[in-house]
Amino acid sequence: MHCACREYLAVQPWWCILCARSDDSELLRYWLSMLEASGQIVLLELWFSNRTESIVKSPKLYLTDTGLLCALLNIRSGGALRQSPAVGAVRETFVFAQLRDRERRGGRTGSLFFWRDRTREVDFVVDTGGRLELFEAKWTELPDIGDAVNLDFVRNVVGKSRVAAGAVVCRTPNGFPLPSGFRALPVTEPR
Repeated sequence: MHCACREYLAVQPWWCILCARSDDSELLRYWLSMLEASGQIVLLELWFSNRTESIVKSPKLYLTDTGLLCALLNIRSGGALRQSPAVGAVRETFVFAQLRDRERRGGRTGSLFFWRDRTREVDFVVDTGGRLELFEAKWTELPDIGDAVNLDFVRNVVGKSRVAAGAVVCRTPNGFPLPSGFRALPVTEPR
């Protein structure tokens, strides 16, 4: 079960892919619901507004433990992680865990989403009373304006007044501004 899920973390549409590979979609649905109920996986829902069109509505699946994710991917060291084709998915899962923890500590549940249309995606949207924070997870240490292009796109779609902040969460040791008005942040800063 876990081996099938690991290939499709944060990939859309994961449900169709998993069902196509499973001989028993009801059994697969049962195990996914059990993993979700036990806190092993989280299905991150899509954020959308009435102004957003052409959206993809299936959720993203995240393992809640990056150590378990790395074990399932047979990543046993930092060097193996850096060489892995899944390094971006592992980083995204780690950023997800940090943001989810931040929202829980703030007493907010149901405030963390992602945004996607047919061609673009923003990894994480935090909706606090209609004000949005947008986050992209990137493995790089020095993101540039190209890493924030989807943040800028979503800010323009939903309206600049609704976006309180946005950042590329990356491996930089210290936060710094990006030319687009967003920031590059280490994973410890969006806390």
